[in-house]
Amino acid sequence: MIQLKDYSADAPADIDKDDIKDQTDEMVERIGKLQDILYAQKKHSLLVVYQGMDASGKDGATEKVFKDCHPAGLNVISFKKPTEEEFAHDFLWRVHKHTPAQGMIHIFNRSHYEDVLIQRVHGWISEEHVDKRIASINAFEKLLQYDANTTILKFYLHISYEQQKIELQERIDEHDKHWKHNRNDWREREHWEEYMKAYEDVFNRSEIPWHIVPVDQRWYRDYVIAKTVLEALEELPLEYPPLPKE
Repeated sequence: MIQLKDYSADAPADIDKDDIKDQTDEMVERIGKLQDILYAQKKHSLLVVYQGMDASGKDGATEKVFKDCHPAGLNVISFKKPTEEEFAHDFLWRVHKHTPAQGMIHIFNRSHYEDVLIQRVHGWISEEHVDKRIASINAFEKLLQYDANTTILKFYLHISYEQQKIELQERIDEHDKHWKHNRNDWREREHWEEYMKAYEDVFNRSEIPWHIVPVDQRWYRDYVIAKTVLEALEELPLEYPPLPKE
């Protein structure tokens, strides 16, 4: 049973920052090489799902971990408030069309889980509706796994309440971060405890496990995500396709 209070948002105290950063750089380079094979082979795909409170570093993690990947084989999708057309369909309609084709890595910056998080916290859907949506999500992810050879990695970027305040304040105080500022982020912060409960329920009912990533030190966030992605790619039977006989 996952309870976020049992997970630290800090890096372990007994590790060396410089060593971890060196390891991360090596893993990032290796990820780039394996992504090249994945793209050429076109037999498998990878879906990376990021969820986390505002300012937990979803964009930064993508920029660091996948910086050596070829852009032709990488796609980042950021899910915002649904459009009128998207509201007119089932909640997974807008998500399914962005899942990765074989050979691709797709990264969801927020995802289909928003529809059982923010809507639940604000009481926009009933608990019965939440139950049905979670069941639909589990079935949807199984479909991607077994019918499209998609490996799914789900990361919760675990930022502390105190660190989030620092990050949000920097968006006001620092000129080059003004573009990130959104006053709604401060409003959502007022519902912190409700979000933690909603996240915990999602984690504990998910059939594909979540990775809880400490992010108060961004260099350790990058290490944990890179290590998990690399291990997943190394488990795939990746090889460059042979020269055609003709």
